[in-house]
Amino acid sequence: MNRILIAAAAVVLTTPMAMAGPIDSACVRSERGARQAALCGCVQQVADQTLSRSDQRRAARFFRDPHQAQVVRMSKSDRDNAFWARYKRFAGAAEAYCR
Repeated sequence: MNRILIAAAAVVLTTPMAMAGPIDSACVRSERGARQAALCGCVQQVADQTLSRSDQRRAARFFRDPHQAQVVRMSKSDRDNAFWARYKRFAGAAEAYCR
């Protein structure tokens, strides 16, 4: 019995805890995301692999204000254009991976 408890404790202590990132948090708080927590988590996993934390925070704002995505997309700023290219790669990867 003690061996089972020790083994279970070792598994719990060595398993990484999933932490919600900015994309996941914004997605879950969104109207559609509240019903699709697993999808939000998947999209966050893709974001962790493809976007910097700063880009994730910026992209998360699109959930609250989708018009901002259009503003960034239409911007003539080099910084915005570079971000938009990274964001499009992320969105394509999330769409393919999180079906």
